[in-house]
Amino acid sequence: MFSEPEEPTATRMRRARATACAALKVEDAAQNPIWGYAGRTLSGLVHGSEEDGWLRVVSETAARAGGRLWEGPRTASFALPASVPRPALHRIHDWTEEGWSYRAELYAYAPASVVSPGPVLDTDLDLSEAWWAGLGTALDALAAVPTDRVSMREEYIRRAVAEFTGHAVGGIPWSTAHGDLHWANLTGPELLILDWEGWGRAPYGFDAALLHIYALRAPETANHVRKTLAHFLDDPAVRVAELTVCAQVLQAADRTPFYAALADPVRRYLKRMGRGAV
Repeated sequence: MFSEPEEPTATRMRRARATACAALKVEDAAQNPIWGYAGRTLSGLVHGSEEDGWLRVVSETAARAGGRLWEGPRTASFALPASVPRPALHRIHDWTEEGWSYRAELYAYAPASVVSPGPVLDTDLDLSEAWWAGLGTALDALAAVPTDRVSMREEYIRRAVAEFTGHAVGGIPWSTAHGDLHWANLTGPELLILDWEGWGRAPYGFDAALLHIYALRAPETANHVRKTLAHFLDDPAVRVAELTVCAQVLQAADRTPFYAALADPVRRYLKRMGRGAV
């Protein structure tokens, strides 16, 4: 989803992936490994003695390692029900080297592909009705999961919504969310939800709102989101979540190309929502 980072980050992360493969006794089979933002993660296919797997290596400076994002995939692996489809996390290996901390996460390999190469859609998707039904079931189950993890901070919501949308936020209804459920974190034709770093409490309906707004440039898919997730999106309580997603897009539009492409549709959507306190 992101381009290869500059040196020395690229070499350091390739070396870390080799270390992880040796520690977990798997063979690197990734012809085109997938880079995370600024080279923070490196992921790809591996061969094991009995089955293929997917190896994700995440890095952070030793002083900053740990915490919510670091532990998100591990906590999701045991906290979420089977009705929330995701790759099984088999093993974790941690180590520190030359001032950097690393975590290697070995997942079951899923042959499904992400439904979009990037977070924001610019063309409509052709997905089965079973896929859409499964998405609705998954988000219902996820919203009901009890957790003390925080995905979205209230302080940020109130500040960003006011600054970037002109709306004031009153009471905030909360539920459990993935927190970054964009189109490159969903697979098809088999539905799996990827990247559980940031899951936790967020404004009610946040995942549904994000999927809908990130599909505004693909109107048929946006309509399908509204139909499938109407029990979230037609609820007035979801308005805070919608405004939060809009604020995030507009805040990052001047530095992230896919947000820049979405900025005008978001501004038009905000006009249709109208102004005022929520």
